[in-house]
Amino acid sequence: SETHCMSISFAFQENEIKLLTAEIEHLKNFGCLGISPSLEGLRDENAKLKYRLNFLQKSLQEERSKTMKSMINVNNCLQEIFGAAIRAAYPELENPPLVVTPSQQPKFGDYQCNSAMGITQILLKTKEQKVSPREIAEKITKHIPANECIEKVEIAGPGFINVHLRKDFVSKQLSSLLINGVQPPAIGKRKKVILDFSSPNIAKEMHVGHLRSTIIGESMCRLFEFAGYDVLRLNHLGDWGTQFGMLIAHLQDKFPDYLTVSPPIGDLQAFYKESKRRFDTEEEFKKRAYQCVVLLQSKDPDFIKAWELICDVSRKEFQKIYNCLDITLTERGESFYHDMMKDIVKEFEDKGFVQVDDGRKVVFVPGFSVPLTIMKSDGGYTYDTSDLAALRHRLLEEKGDILIYVVDSGQSVHLQTVFAAGQMVGWYDPKVTRITHAAFGVVLGEDKKKFKTRSGDTVRLMDLLEEGLKRAMDKLKDKERDKVLTAEELKAAQMSVAFGCIKYADLSHNRLNDYVFSFDKMLDDRGNTAAYLLYAFTRIRAIARLASIDEDMLQKAAREEVLILDHEKEWKLGKCILRFPEILQKILDDLLLHTLCDYLYELATTFTEFYDNCYCVEKDRQSGQIVKVNMWRLLLCEATAMIMAKGFDILGIKPVQRM
Repeated sequence: SETHCMSISFAFQENEIKLLTAEIEHLKNFGCLGISPSLEGLRDENAKLKYRLNFLQKSLQEERSKTMKSMINVNNCLQEIFGAAIRAAYPELENPPLVVTPSQQPKFGDYQCNSAMGITQILLKTKEQKVSPREIAEKITKHIPANECIEKVEIAGPGFINVHLRKDFVSKQLSSLLINGVQPPAIGKRKKVILDFSSPNIAKEMHVGHLRSTIIGESMCRLFEFAGYDVLRLNHLGDWGTQFGMLIAHLQDKFPDYLTVSPPIGDLQAFYKESKRRFDTEEEFKKRAYQCVVLLQSKDPDFIKAWELICDVSRKEFQKIYNCLDITLTERGESFYHDMMKDIVKEFEDKGFVQVDDGRKVVFVPGFSVPLTIMKSDGGYTYDTSDLAALRHRLLEEKGDILIYVVDSGQSVHLQTVFAAGQMVGWYDPKVTRITHAAFGVVLGEDKKKFKTRSGDTVRLMDLLEEGLKRAMDKLKDKERDKVLTAEELKAAQMSVAFGCIKYADLSHNRLNDYVFSFDKMLDDRGNTAAYLLYAFTRIRAIARLASIDEDMLQKAAREEVLILDHEKEWKLGKCILRFPEILQKILDDLLLHTLCDYLYELATTFTEFYDNCYCVEKDRQSGQIVKVNMWRLLLCEATAMIMAKGFDILGIKPVQRM
């Protein structure tokens, strides 16, 4: 089991502690016997060993404490158990298939091990032995080691092994969850994750196309942070390039005193369009724009000041959106990498990867038909150069173990070429470092075409969020929530529903697919929507409150009560709650967040089944007075709410106590 794996690592650490303690004793004896490697040297060595010993003891204690509190991944436990059984039954097989999945129907148990069919094929191919899957399944079950989670196993059909969990095991894990809170599954070594997401362009407004990268990237960061990784959230802003020449030239004309008086650029989008129109129609302006680019790239102070002014106006607009959606980012735009680009060109030249094509310096990467252009014929750099510089910096300076680029699917070939070039030049080994393009599809309107305004323009993100707020308030007033909530509670519910629904509508779709943006669907409080889940969560949280059971009473009960799981709906809910760590592990592997949304919806509907069939609080039918509180069931309500709250937190959704 997971705990067994961790105990092996603890054994190694304990062994090292014993060796270090013996070494310190040995050094003490040296001193006593008067044998003299220099006394100073002895003291230094002794201090180093003591420091290492203290460090090891402390980290062992911390790891033990973390592991004791970690939620057990039941699927991983079963994989360890069946892995051991298969190795014992068929020691001659290398890497035999190991397939353990939750059962789809209660009659097939709680989990299924479906390895027997795969082993049949291997024995036939490699040993020319014809053995039925059922016979293999029987042999595997005979070698299942002693464990605390399996009640019984049954062989069904052609060789499926149905696994029934022990109720006391599930009950114990639920009690641990209630006492320790929702803890991440154990992940082993703490790795550094660098996530590149959002990444709008300076002087252009954020539009609906930026929505997906921003929401998906934020949620991935929250997941990796919860799991205990060291996460760097990067906003790779488009803040450098030839477009700044025309913007600065236009700034000089429109606000000639910009160096001393801050220019009142109200609408940067309009400012950008004006400068672009002039660039396309006025030859003299176009020449000046090119001169401005040269002066900016040579770091002329006046031009740097103009560039900073334009960037600051954009930043303030971006931040309004980030504040609404509760997004946290470290800005590191293209300009950050500008001074590194000449070294990129030199490194590829020195290693013999550069070819000259019509004055351009290009790099052909095996497996890709279009080369990377790392220097234009006029000596300027390109997006290819800045993306290579960013990749190199993230790998060699930031020492990232996992790099994730949350960028639309249209950039797939470009990014794969950049990653392959980094590998070709020796910056990383894909067996050691994981680099992933977390691609996503486009946002469509209800007409199934690219989401646009009626006039055919791209939808501004700020307009979309404001429309969401308006519609959420209309929905709350339709439900007459304004009559029962205070003004403050109504405002909190409005923001929770509006922004929660926009995020969830995106995250609940497989990110690889395009999705249709529909306020009507996302604000529907039936089905797999944030509106339904937020309402369900608020109801669950209200059950204990209406029974006058406070948090302290629930904590006391969690320590003293045994969670009875005799009713089939209690049992179903208990097992569903415990699947949370395996859901998170799957997403850490494949980065598909809709799995978490599907799970939360399943948890909410499983809870509803439980609540409809199992009385948590029993009341007198005449007086309405509470006559009995079934505390173990209230604890199941609390465990459900805890998991939902953590799920919401990972998705970036803020629930409210009253709705």
